[in-house]
Amino acid sequence: MQHNDALQIIRPDDWHLHVRSGEMLKSVIGMTAAQMGRAIIMPNLSPPVSNAAQAKQYHQEIMNALPADTRFTPLMVLYLTDNTTPKQIQTAFDGGLVVAAKLYPAGATTNSDSGVTDINNIYPSLEKMQQLGVPLLVHGEVTDAKVDIFDREAVFIEQILSKVIEDLPDLKIVFEHITTKAAVDFVLSSGNNIAATITPHHLLANRNDMLVGGIKPHYFCLPILKRRDPHQLALLKAATSGNAKFFLGTDSAPHAKEHKESDCGCAGILNAHCAIELYATVFDSQNAMDKLEGFASFFGADFYNLPRNTDTIVLKKQDWVVPSSYAFADSTIVPFMAGKILNWKMA
Repeated sequence: MQHNDALQIIRPDDWHLHVRSGEMLKSVIGMTAAQMGRAIIMPNLSPPVSNAAQAKQYHQEIMNALPADTRFTPLMVLYLTDNTTPKQIQTAFDGGLVVAAKLYPAGATTNSDSGVTDINNIYPSLEKMQQLGVPLLVHGEVTDAKVDIFDREAVFIEQILSKVIEDLPDLKIVFEHITTKAAVDFVLSSGNNIAATITPHHLLANRNDMLVGGIKPHYFCLPILKRRDPHQLALLKAATSGNAKFFLGTDSAPHAKEHKESDCGCAGILNAHCAIELYATVFDSQNAMDKLEGFASFFGADFYNLPRNTDTIVLKKQDWVVPSSYAFADSTIVPFMAGKILNWKMA
């Protein structure tokens, strides 16, 4: 249902989310639970969630932290290490809580030091995942110090992802938080078992937002923001195209204000506070509000072979100001678009 000033859609899901643990988890989980039916929970805690028992424990911690009146479902993910075995994959998947496994190239992002040092080390586990139909979620960047940070996604496609798809043609893969035209083109040219998530910050911002007029650490994320043309424009076109290969994944990744505004600031942007409003802003800007429901509520569930949500949310066209900060454990956090006016609000 769409009027010019309101849009009703099936409740969306977030197919890529960081919620941390402990008091930090309690500070942010309600933001997602208020908007999303489900979310794929990233396993890069310290230590990482790398087996079924840890996934069960983390799932319980999230359930305990949820506000009382929510019906939110966390979907758990296994963190792949050089030592992950096919048996661990089978056990985790049999348990029913784990729906995917995540490849972090070692050192690629926050808490990824235990990640995979060589893709060949996990081939037996990837073969098991292909057999079971378990999606591989990929942080698609190489970590070779010789590769420029703006080129790491394109080089990953060329050196690693192409080979994996050639060797394991039926493996389901979600190319997470894509940021380049190369990634869009790659996903479009691949089979139906290859999909991608796109974040609101990569749709709404580019590297000028982070670097022009002074460095803005709250725009610093990995993969790093790219240039507007051709990369941001390619993402906008893909997200709003109605192509089922592209779906919502916020990569909301909270860090305390002092850890962002420091001499070595953390990578990660909090956008869960108004994720669906941010996406609505994007789709409205591209005259594609009729495509938002597919991107936000249908395509991800379909790719994961999960039922679509049945309840709905309503977005209203109204101006509101994004808060300049939120409480975050014993500190504060500066959200994406802090202090700016958005034109859509979830009712």
